[in-house]
Amino acid sequence: MAHGTNTNIARAQNVARVAVVYHSGYGHTKIQAEAVARGAESVPGTQVALIPVDQAEARAAELEAADAIILGAPTYMGSVSAPFKAFMDWSSKAWFGQQWKNKIAAGFTNSGSQSGDKLNSLIQLAIFAMQHGMIWIGLDLMPGNNNSKGSVQDLNRLGSFLGAMAQSNVDVGPDQAPIESDRKTAEYLGRRVAEFAHRVVPVAIAA
Repeated sequence: MAHGTNTNIARAQNVARVAVVYHSGYGHTKIQAEAVARGAESVPGTQVALIPVDQAEARAAELEAADAIILGAPTYMGSVSAPFKAFMDWSSKAWFGQQWKNKIAAGFTNSGSQSGDKLNSLIQLAIFAMQHGMIWIGLDLMPGNNNSKGSVQDLNRLGSFLGAMAQSNVDVGPDQAPIESDRKTAEYLGRRVAEFAHRVVPVAIAA
């Protein structure tokens, strides 16, 4: 398969490739996506491609070459945004050719409300990854801000395990939201995925 070929190239160069594919309606989820990318880039030997969904078709080769694809979208009306859903539908050609099979996957989402039904968006992203035969990586952080000594500055302050959640007040711009703890949580997810990408690249070659 094409993925095996790309993995061989990545291993020969001692590089793991991570793609962060996202949609951002007002800039807040873009900030979250950039934090995910920073986290992945902090792992030595990792190349990161930050890909807005409106560039996905033109950059399809980068997605096919990636060892991991991290998916991100704002939560609108209880599910991922329409442009991101359009990207999901576009990916059916990759699905038909099993081009993303056995790649690592993870997800993140942002909304204006503390809940905003963000879990439904992460479930949607996880099911999408499973349909592609990908390997989902969750967030292994214990929930923050859940006791009297906790704070909104805790990592994973929204208590998510399936992926990284962020919350952005609707009356402030992306220069202020999501807050620092949500950005650091996103960085943690990106770093975790990159670390797993480095673990599985040799396994893919040995197979």
